[in-house]
Amino acid sequence: MSDTLDRLAEIINARKQASPDSSYVASLQHAGLNKILEKVGEEAIETILAARDVAEGANRDKLIHETADLWFHTLVMLQQLDCSPRQVLQELDRRFGTSGLEEKAARG
Repeated sequence: MSDTLDRLAEIINARKQASPDSSYVASLQHAGLNKILEKVGEEAIETILAARDVAEGANRDKLIHETADLWFHTLVMLQQLDCSPRQVLQELDRRFGTSGLEEKAARG
């Protein structure tokens, strides 16, 4: 799984040099962080709605599609802020063996 995230991150990073007219990622990057955050929020809402539909008996395909969109736009956001999916995965690895309740309490 991390190979796919690494490959996507590399492509997103490479698109920094592309023309906004020729690349969707470049157009988002050119529009700036607020536009990227707007897309992350939009995709998060669409993912939530798709999950609710699945809970009510809908096909899971839309949920998978919307989750992929959310993850993709999150990767664009991370790149814009000079963060990597590897850092997120390292944080998830760090949390293994810790109760979710303990981890949340430790955040204060």
